[in-house]
Amino acid sequence: MTTGLAPRTAPGAPAAAAPPPPDPPSLPRRLARSRRAVAGLVLLAALLAVAFGAPLLSRWGWDDTDFTAFRQGPSARHWLGTTPSGRDVLALTLRGTRRSLVIGLSAAVLSTGLAGLVGTVAGFAGGRLDRILMWGTDLLLVLPSFLLVAVLAPALGGGALVPLLAAVLWMITARAVRGMTASLREREYVLAARFLGAGPVRVIVRHVLPHLASLLVVDASVNVSVAVIAESGLSCLGFGVRPPDVSLGTLVAEGQGAATAFPWPFAAAAAMLVLIVLAVNLLGDGLRDVLDPEAGPRRGGR
Repeated sequence: MTTGLAPRTAPGAPAAAAPPPPDPPSLPRRLARSRRAVAGLVLLAALLAVAFGAPLLSRWGWDDTDFTAFRQGPSARHWLGTTPSGRDVLALTLRGTRRSLVIGLSAAVLSTGLAGLVGTVAGFAGGRLDRILMWGTDLLLVLPSFLLVAVLAPALGGGALVPLLAAVLWMITARAVRGMTASLREREYVLAARFLGAGPVRVIVRHVLPHLASLLVVDASVNVSVAVIAESGLSCLGFGVRPPDVSLGTLVAEGQGAATAFPWPFAAAAAMLVLIVLAVNLLGDGLRDVLDPEAGPRRGGR
């Protein structure tokens, strides 16, 4: 007869093994669960597709001139109108978006990589090398970054804009990375790896950088926004991208004079700037939650 009681283990019999804990979800699954990351990734991918697929979206090239349409509003011929010189606003906006995205992404990758390199080397090495690197970092922090880029970019040419932006964006993150690395250097698993003979590079790559991934990802996303806005500001003032090429900053500068009467060039460039900043911020917030080893499933699913 069934009594409803769970069967007891007989004396001397081995206890039943506990079921193994479930494997943590893989990175793609955690990424798919983060609504912020998915929204930012989709929006950024759409912006990249639109910017690099410009020849498929507009019958006009960014450097073409329509001599029959000067400063005209949106029409079937020109979807966003034309500039006072007869150039198609849609084609110019897509070209400017591509230039701003390339500059922002390149500068962000370079600056975050430099910050990670300097910070981890200084924090892991300590001693004199740490003091020298941090002294140089503090020295660069007191320089007027925007003024420095504005002076050097025209003198060095348009190709120097990306390395110049990267050179002024890495210092604060390097100090944060240095502090975290100095703390991780004293953890038991790092000391054990060093005791077993692992070299500094192997220890940093396998045991330090995974704990810095969240910080570096968020920093890269912030730097994309900062670099895009800085490039737009410099180009708007005439220190960044120079004619005949265009960026979102040059389009804002060209359209701001007649923004109230003829808003299409200004509004299109400004809208693209807002969408770029929104996309990278959403993606950065989502990736931070996904990559943070202490965030857990709850934060990863927000």
